[in-house]
Amino acid sequence: MKSTLDQIEDIKKNGFSLDFATVFNHAFENYKKIALYSGLIILVFTIVIVMFYMGIMIAYFGIESLKEDYLTELTNQKFTIVELLIQTIGFSVIAAFIAPFSAGFLKMADSADKDVEFNVSTMFYYYKGKYFGQIFVAALITAITGNLFSNLIKSLDIPFGNVIAFAIPYIITYFVYLSTPLIIFGNLNAIESLKSSISIITKNPLNIFGFFIIGFIGALVGLVGCCIGIIFTVVFNSSMQYATYFAIFGTHSEEEDSIDSIGKYNVD
Repeated sequence: MKSTLDQIEDIKKNGFSLDFATVFNHAFENYKKIALYSGLIILVFTIVIVMFYMGIMIAYFGIESLKEDYLTELTNQKFTIVELLIQTIGFSVIAAFIAPFSAGFLKMADSADKDVEFNVSTMFYYYKGKYFGQIFVAALITAITGNLFSNLIKSLDIPFGNVIAFAIPYIITYFVYLSTPLIIFGNLNAIESLKSSISIITKNPLNIFGFFIIGFIGALVGLVGCCIGIIFTVVFNSSMQYATYFAIFGTHSEEEDSIDSIGKYNVD
């Protein structure tokens, strides 16, 4: 059975194609298996995080910090280079610590796909063992890069600067869309996963961009009607990410050379 890196080398040489309908259907069917359970987990942890955030804001800035005017003023405040750097590092470290939790949804999707039982501990599976460090580093590099360029654009006061600054993190996230699956399913390290994700996506940018956008929109569907519904739809993005990886690399087994499964779900 070829290693993930060998498969990636084949992809670089020969490219790959994806069946849009098959990937979407796989993602949707998988999402239905994990939506309720993951939604309840997100609800509980959202409440905990909000309470923690409010406690920190009150402790450092006082009760006034929870007022809308104060938050608006804080958002529009002009920061110095040092403050921007501290802010960038701070938010990036937080994002990196959250990344293994997000990866837990991919683990949940994989378990559901294979009809393996999963529970709350599944969400924390990647906070232990060899995966944590690699997921943390990959997420830290991604977050620092996105936040750094975004804050830099904001500080330059250029035309449409806010729009560009807003878009940069999402553009970077798109190009490293497969980095976490490559770590947890492909056993790559952080740097290899980031480089490989970029290589794979540039080989078929339109299809994967379609999955990226649909996953993002699908995650936001819960905002329609009742905003709390997003708690149960946000995991659709993870399901789409999992289905995309699955369609490219297929399943890994001792009986099947996994490179043979590339294109198994192709239309072209």
